Amino acid sequence: MIHLRNISKSFDGGATFVVRDLSLDIAEGETVVLLGASGCGKTTTLKLINRLISLTEGTILVDEQDISQQDLLALRRSIGYVFQDIGLFPHMTVLDNAAIVPKLLGWPRSRREARARELLQLVGLDPNQFALRKPRQLSGGQQQRVGIARALAADPKYLLMDEPFGALDAVTRDQLQEEVLRIKMELNKTIVFVTHDLFEAIRLGDRIAVMNKGRIEQVGTRDELLTNPATDYVRELFSHAMKQAALIETND
Repeated sequence: MIHLRNISKSFDGGATFVVRDLSLDIAEGETVVLLGASGCGKTTTLKLINRLISLTEGTILVDEQDISQQDLLALRRSIGYVFQDIGLFPHMTVLDNAAIVPKLLGWPRSRREARARELLQLVGLDPNQFALRKPRQLSGGQQQRVGIARALAADPKYLLMDEPFGALDAVTRDQLQEEVLRIKMELNKTIVFVTHDLFEAIRLGDRIAVMNKGRIEQVGTRDELLTNPATDYVRELFSHAMKQAALIETND
């Protein structure tokens, strides 16, 4: 469904590379998590998939077609994007925020409002209670739920999620992770999820791509990465996280 073929990205004419010779295949209905520290290239990789930024080298195929040859608007219609900073329009209601993409696509008002209400319900916001509120009247977690509804509004095949819960408290983050798992079960979307949180990656990912300095160190399931780390970086990352988890459990 999504194929990254030896992709690289440089912002300074090739002096340095944020992403370097990265290859990855993402299957239909799969959730792949790009996991790594800040600056490792995971968000850049996500933005390359829907051409928010352009490739320096390599090829990305979506639906077996080179994205550089696809109509940009058609490509982005097939890909929902959830940002960390949410980016809701403050002057618009929750309903209108959720319906903004169908509006841009020219859907009639009745159809886009019905779709927005359906999705607000899906992400756990009763439209009868929240539809006419403004973003400032919502908590951070509620705003992010609207962001997810907006990304799903045009029924895209793919969903890109760029550390969407990183700024939220632990309880809200846990709730929204549950929502993502539930939505995935209901809608069977193909998801690429970016995070620096290993436990979030383990919880959400069918497979995890561990990134470091613009490259993928290893791709695998949670169990594969835990039991058969391919590099010292992966081994140390998971070992440190497991020790932290053990300490937390002991203290509890």
